[in-house]
Amino acid sequence: MNRPVLMKFFQNRYLYLSFVFLLLAGGCTEDVTEVPYVNKPPKTGLFLVPDSVISQQASRLQVNWWGDDSDGLVVGFYFTWDNTNWSYTTRKDSTFSLQIGAADTIYTFRVAAVDNAGNGIYDVSIVRNGINLGAEPFTDANGNGVFDAGEPFTDIGDIDPAPVSLPFPIKNSAPVISINTLTILPDSSFPVMTFGWNASDIDGDQTISSIELVLNDTTVSSNFISIPGNIRFITLRAQNLSASSVSAEILLNGLEATIHPETLPGLNLDANNRLYIRAKDISGAVSQYLSIPEAGINWFVKKPKGQFLLFDDYTLIDDAADFYSRTLHTINGGLLDGKFDTWDYNRSKVPFSSVTFPLTIKLFKYVLWYSDTNPTLDLAAGAVKKYNDAGGKILFSMSFPSTLDVTILQGFLPIDSTTNFINFLFPNSQLNPDSTRFSDFPVLTTVGSIPRVRSFFPSTEFARPFYKFSADVLPGFIGFTDTADRLYFIGLPLSKCNGNAGTAEQFISKVLFDKFGLVP
Repeated sequence: MNRPVLMKFFQNRYLYLSFVFLLLAGGCTEDVTEVPYVNKPPKTGLFLVPDSVISQQASRLQVNWWGDDSDGLVVGFYFTWDNTNWSYTTRKDSTFSLQIGAADTIYTFRVAAVDNAGNGIYDVSIVRNGINLGAEPFTDANGNGVFDAGEPFTDIGDIDPAPVSLPFPIKNSAPVISINTLTILPDSSFPVMTFGWNASDIDGDQTISSIELVLNDTTVSSNFISIPGNIRFITLRAQNLSASSVSAEILLNGLEATIHPETLPGLNLDANNRLYIRAKDISGAVSQYLSIPEAGINWFVKKPKGQFLLFDDYTLIDDAADFYSRTLHTINGGLLDGKFDTWDYNRSKVPFSSVTFPLTIKLFKYVLWYSDTNPTLDLAAGAVKKYNDAGGKILFSMSFPSTLDVTILQGFLPIDSTTNFINFLFPNSQLNPDSTRFSDFPVLTTVGSIPRVRSFFPSTEFARPFYKFSADVLPGFIGFTDTADRLYFIGLPLSKCNGNAGTAEQFISKVLFDKFGLVP
């Protein structure tokens, strides 16, 4: 190629490249001048489980929500029930318990999704869409209540400017009440009784504001006594028994330490009674009445005749009940005649006996408790010490089964140990009194064969023995008292210790009138 042609070729190539460069440069200039990228806020969705038409429902409900961000990630949600106080969460569902007011209520739930387009620093105040949401959420690693540098936090970005909302018409549900299955009343009792019930509310048991009690008449609203709504167990006890209709103390949870300040009027003595109970919630809605006992069953409340109780813990069929009843009617010229009560426990067991029984025997100052070889030891172990400490005095005529946990006896008797039992104690066995301190006690002689007899080694510090067998029967002692003369115990049925007529009655009289100082 000759030189002029070659020069022309390069000149044309240069112009071409220059043209291309200018085009490219122009394109780059155009990109730099475009409008800057703007983050798009997330969008929010809301639904219920199960998905259904919104209508009146219980105040506990599950709400589900979701979020979507077309150009980023959803990191959490802000929600509110009052459109004023907003809370942050990373969850997508929750179960809410909505407070029931005095009437049915409409609540509106609002929720807005949050994306990850934050500014990279911790903000003490977040304002989005005209709403001040407070400080950004953070993990208070050192527990001082304020954000410190280095503590993890949620960098709040954009928030859905149109939070989704859903109204929830909340219908208040009345509470329901039912009897505790342990509340089985005897046909009759003294003016102490324990009642238990179950109460619940679909709106939450905490919405039960009170339990209302009334005796015998549900038509007189002024007779209702309200106790706290969380109580499920009470004992009624009447101690002022001067009238035919009296007021009863209300022992919350059966405790003497928590007696309700108001008494419950209308307990009729020597008559049938019925307790009505209902639950009331914070809106004023009430349950149906619970009747204890239920309709058609009677609960007769006996007025104590005096300060003395004969407690029949005997299960065998023999003349024991006749012996004790006859004795109490006749000793000391009949001073107790018509002034004592008999409680046949095997026919009139009380519910919640560990509570009801100790409170019942406290109505009496003196108790004669007799049994065969199967006494109700749990009652004695739970009640006797409290009874003695409250000033009560008790005489036991009690035998025990062949298998025996001595620690149970030590819970109410001042003993160190017992002997092994003998299968039968033969007739005409003698019980001899201690000649130094109890010389005025009669010698007792057994009649018939008495099964499973054992003797005892009373506490040398807290007891004094008063009866022992004659030689070669059993070591130790068969009768003893505590040092305060509040408890006398003989390990045989006194009804079978009357081989010399009148001696068993004489022993009972000595204990009750001389040792206890009984005044009818």
